[in-house]
Parts: sequence; structure tokens; C-alpha cells
Amino acid sequence: MIASMFIRRWLLATLLVVAAAAVMIRLGIWQLDRLQQRQAFNARVLAQTTQPPLDLTGANLSEDLTGMEYRAVVVNGEYAESGEIALRNQYWNNEWGVHLITPLRILGSDQVVLVDRGWIPGADYQTGDWTKFAEPGQVTVQGVIRSSQSKAELGKRSDPTPAPGEPPLVTWNFVNIPRLEEQIEAPLLPIYIQQAPDPSWTGLPRRSEPDLELTEGSHMSYAIQWFLFTAILVIGYPFYIQRQEQKRAVKKVIPARLNDPLVVPQVIVDQDKPS
Repeated sequence: MIASMFIRRWLLATLLVVAAAAVMIRLGIWQLDRLQQRQAFNARVLAQTTQPPLDLTGANLSEDLTGMEYRAVVVNGEYAESGEIALRNQYWNNEWGVHLITPLRILGSDQVVLVDRGWIPGADYQTGDWTKFAEPGQVTVQGVIRSSQSKAELGKRSDPTPAPGEPPLVTWNFVNIPRLEEQIEAPLLPIYIQQAPDPSWTGLPRRSEPDLELTEGSHMSYAIQWFLFTAILVIGYPFYIQRQEQKRAVKKVIPARLNDPLVVPQVIVDQDKPS
């Protein structure tokens, strides 16, 4: 049966089956890799969300903040609306708008941290005048640490780089802090803060929690499916060839026996007719 797989008439089909099996095995391994990545992400997020809020001041400013994504944070300072940008294509209850990303000068330091202050409607964004959303004076911001995005997410285009002499970008697709530091010209922290909702805050911008799904997803079930498909193909294919070869052998034997002079053909006699 195995030898039949490599004869000339089955060789191409065998190669295709081997290639398909290799692809399905790779897809199964890829799903297991995705599962491990998801588990590591969940563990990292849970480790940070169980930590007490970080007071973003003093010595804490020199900590490795990039490894603290999703940890709660508190910071005091004053907003600098002159460097404010908008994060496009954000939705609130299916209504289109943007998020305002505003630099915050941290109290007692020369450091600046970007704060995602929340969502405003698209109509307000399109006016180009966001001063009515300003929060003057010293403020206390409570939220969670978020990481800079060094590349665009799926479905988003990368932000262009303005040519020398062109005005800075006001609307961005994603938060790329090294790029933003080029136009804000301030010592930005390598993270930004997503401001948390506050029951006492009922106006705009509307604040929200990070959209987190701490599950393992369907990666394990997908991996099992790919491995099952591989097993069915690898086990079933030789039996399919065996059956086809048996049929082929029978077709060869019947004509040979009919041409054999020692084989007497059977004559069916209709008994209802007189002899």
C-alpha cells in the first residue's frame, strides 16, 4: 500500500498530500504559538492589574515604565494643549469621533507624559477648535499605563512623516511616542496614560477602560482541528490508493478471463420459451 503511493500515476497526488499535511501541521503549531503568546500576555496583564497604583513622580519616573502596561497610575501636572493631537476613527456607542491625546507636564519635574483624555464627537473634532475641552490649571490624572505603538495595528495605515517646513500632524492613526516626540519637542515618557472613567466626570471627553479580553481564545481548538485534518489525510490517503488499485486490478482481470478459451461463457436460458 505504501509502495503504491510512489508509483508514477500516484506520485503527483502523493506530493500534494505531503505538502498539504506539512501546511496543516504548520498551521497547528502556529495556533499553539499564538496560544502561548496569549497566555503570556494574560499573565503579564494580570500581574500589572493586581499592583497598587503607581505614583508617577520622583524616582518612579526613571523606572522601566514600558514593562508596566495596564498598571494603574496616578500623576499630577498641567496640560499643554498646544501639543494636543487627535487619534482618529474612535467610536462611542457606534458614534464616530476621535480621542484627544494631550501632553501633561508632570508636577515637580521637567518630564511630559501623553494622556488619552477620551472621546469627543466627530462634529467637534472637525471644527478644529478643541479649546472647549481644555482642563486648565493643575489636574490629577488617574488611569492606566499604555505602551507606545511602534507600528500600525491591523487595518490602520502608518502615519506619514511631514516634510521639513510642513506643519506637524494633528490627527494620528496610532500613538507612536518616538514620532510624536519629534514634533512636540518635549522630553516625553516612553508610555502614555489612558485616563480612567470617573463617576464625577459626566462631560466630554468621555473616558473608557482599556478593551481587554483575558481569555485564551480558540487557539487550542483550532490547533486540534488542524492536527485532526492532518491525521485524516495522512491515514486516509493510503487506504484510498489501495481501494483504487484494487478496482484497477479487477478491471484488468475481467477482460482477460473473457478472452480465455478455457472459460465457457454462461448462457441464460429463458425457461418460458419452448426448446
